[in-house]
Parts: sequence; C-alpha cells; structure tokens
Amino acid sequence: VQLQASGGGLVQAGGSLRLSCAVSGITFVNYDVAWHRQAPGKQREFVARISGAFAENYADSVKGRLIVSRANAKNTAYLQMNSLKSQDTAVYYCQTIWGSTEYWGQGTLVTVSS
Repeated sequence: VQLQASGGGLVQAGGSLRLSCAVSGITFVNYDVAWHRQAPGKQREFVARISGAFAENYADSVKGRLIVSRANAKNTAYLQMNSLKSQDTAVYYCQTIWGSTEYWGQGTLVTVSS
C-alpha cells in the first residue's frame, strides 16, 4: 500500500490550495482516507476523513474552510483548502487503514504567509 501526497506550497492568508493523495495497492473504493497535519513544534492532529461511501467528517478548526473529496476512478483523495490562515501552516499527511495497519503518505508542506 502506497500513498503519495502532493499539492503543498506557499500561499498568502485567505488563499486556497488543493492537496491530492494518490493511493495504490488497495481496492480504493472500500477504504476511508484521512488527512492529518503536523505544525512546527506540535503533535500531529486529525483534519478530515472521507469514507468510501463519501461520508465526510472534519475537525472543528477546519469546518467550513476545508473540503475533503475523492475520485474513486482515479484512486485519489483531495483536500480543498480555502480561506487559509497562518494557523494552517503544517505538513499535511494522508492516511488509510488496511487490515489493522495504518499507511501514511510522505507529507506535503503547506505554508500560509500572513
């Protein structure tokens, strides 16, 4: 199982970015994909999750600004990030659980300048 996150970069506060997570090695439609983030000096935290049936849930800190989606035909999940704040600066990771094992992408850095 492999996850490849991409799409990070430098953006001004109030701007937008879309992250992608390409997943291989599993029957993608059957598995949830979650996004987590780790800001400098802080612990990794949950951001959003989407199930194979497209049910979504979000951390309170990102509700209304970040939107998780997926394209099962492309084995890819997305995180649309709008109205970005400096507090959103972090490395963003995508994750899935196959069997009893967690699999993580390598992370993509998002830097929001104020």
